[in-house]
Amino acid sequence: MKIIGLTAVKNWLTAFEVKQPQIAHLICSVIPPHCPFERTIRCFHWTVRIPPLCHLNPVYEELMVLRFRALEYLVEVCGEDITKYCH
Repeated sequence: MKIIGLTAVKNWLTAFEVKQPQIAHLICSVIPPHCPFERTIRCFHWTVRIPPLCHLNPVYEELMVLRFRALEYLVEVCGEDITKYCH
């Protein structure tokens, strides 16, 4: 069994072309617009802030670019309103 390297995954994400509206909608729904792990927890007099850890993900930049390309496809090619994905 061949293990796919990290570079191969990054290259695949970079080269992936969004050609169908259904795929673009799926990408925009699955990849969040901001880091979902950032939290501020308040308990009595204490406040603990958990910083966003998404930048530790080795493919974070590629995922954000893929999401942007999907949004761009929906606007430019399909003429759709993407405000539901921008929150």
